[in-house]
Amino acid sequence: MKTEGIEGTERFLSPGKGRGLRALKHFKVGDLVFVCPAYAYVLTVSERGSHCEFCFTRREGLSKCGKCKQAFYCNVDCQRGDWPMHKLECSAMCTYGENWSPSETVRLVARIITKQKTVTERTASERVLALREFEAHLDKLDNEKREMNRTDIIALHHFYSRHLDFPDDDYLTELFAQVNCNGFTIEDEELSHLGSAVFPDVALMNHSCSPNVIVTYKGTVAEVRAVQDIHPGEEIFSSYIDLLYPTEDRNERLIDSYFFTCDCKECSTRSKDKAKMEVRSSGAPPEPEEIQSMVRPVSDLDSTAPPSELLEICELSLEKMGSVFDETNVYMLHMMYQAMGVCLYMQDWDRAMSYGEKIVKPYSVHYPAYSLNVASMYLKLGRLYLGLEKRSPGVKALKKALAIMEVAHGKDHPYLAEIRREMEEQP
Repeated sequence: MKTEGIEGTERFLSPGKGRGLRALKHFKVGDLVFVCPAYAYVLTVSERGSHCEFCFTRREGLSKCGKCKQAFYCNVDCQRGDWPMHKLECSAMCTYGENWSPSETVRLVARIITKQKTVTERTASERVLALREFEAHLDKLDNEKREMNRTDIIALHHFYSRHLDFPDDDYLTELFAQVNCNGFTIEDEELSHLGSAVFPDVALMNHSCSPNVIVTYKGTVAEVRAVQDIHPGEEIFSSYIDLLYPTEDRNERLIDSYFFTCDCKECSTRSKDKAKMEVRSSGAPPEPEEIQSMVRPVSDLDSTAPPSELLEICELSLEKMGSVFDETNVYMLHMMYQAMGVCLYMQDWDRAMSYGEKIVKPYSVHYPAYSLNVASMYLKLGRLYLGLEKRSPGVKALKKALAIMEVAHGKDHPYLAEIRREMEEQP
C-alpha cells in the first residue's frame, strides 16, 4: 500500500519529543480527526461468549467455533474472517485444555508475526507510522522487564510452535518491547477491558496531560476525536495514562511504561495538584512513600482472594486515609473506585451506588473536559439508579454521560444508541 498520510494532518519532527503528528487544518471540539483499523488485535479471554472474536460486536446468540468451542462469532463471515488468526489457537486450546494460558501480549504478538509473514506492504493502519518503526527502548529496560520479555518469548514458543515459524530471539525481544510500549487496550463504554491491539498511526501521537484529542473504539477500529479546538500547525496530543493523579505520580507512570517525563503546561504549572491532594488538616501532605503504603494493600492482594476480603481491605484503607485526606483527594477516589468495583462484582448495588455518588463530582473537577473516566462513572451510576428503580437520577446521570460521549465517541456510535434505548425503555 502506498502511504498517503492522514488528511488534515502531517507527520513532523516535534521539538524535544521526536516524531509526532500535527494539524494542517482546524479541528473543532467533537470533530473526527482520523480513524485507524487495528493492525492486529485479540479479544480478552473473559469476554468470549459476549463479544464476537472477529469484530468485537457485543450481542447475544453468538455462534461458537465447532472445534474448540471457545471462540464465538456473529456469523459465518466473521468466523471465516478470523480463521487466519484463530487457527493459531484453535487446536492448541483443544490440546492444552485448561493449561492453555498464554498472556494477552503473547497472543497479540503471535498474530503480529502471522500478519508480517503474509502482508509485506504497509497497511491501512500504517499511513503515517509503520509498525517496524515503533520504539522499543531496549536500552532502558530494567532486569524485571527483560525477564518478563524472556518469559513471554518462552510462552510464545510453547503455545504456538505448531503454527508459527519464529523469528530469532533478538527480533522477538525487540517486538515484545515494541508492543509493550506501543500497544493499546480496547475498552467498552464503562472502560471494561475488551482486548489488546496495535494501532500504528495512533501510536505516532505524543503524550500530553492536557490532550487535545481522545481515542475511542468502534469494534476493532480506533477513532481519534478533538476534545479541544486544534488550529493549523498545532501538534495533536493524546494521553497515554490515567490523568487522575498529581504531576509527580503521572510522571512516575510515564517513566515506568514509556521512558520519558512530560513537560506539558499541566505538568509545568501543577495547577491541579493542590486540589487533587486535598488534606483534612493544615499539616503538610504525606510523603509519596506513605501514600503508596496506604494504596498498595489492594493492588498487592491475590486476585483469587474472596471479594468480601477485598472490600474489607479497601474500607480499612479508606478509613486510614480518611484521617489524613479529604474525600475529594485522588487517592481516596482511587480506593473508592476499587471498592465500587468489588461491590458491583458482589452485586451489592446500594453500596456501589453510594461509592459512585462520592466519586463522580470530584472526577468532573480533576479530569479534563470530555473525559471517558467521567462519562463511564456517570454511566455506571445511571444504570445503578435505574436498576434500583430511581428513574429521575438515573436518566439525569445517563444524560450527563451522553453529553461527554457525543464528543468523545461521536453521535452515531452504537454505545450511544444503546444508552438512548435504555432511557426510552423507562416507564
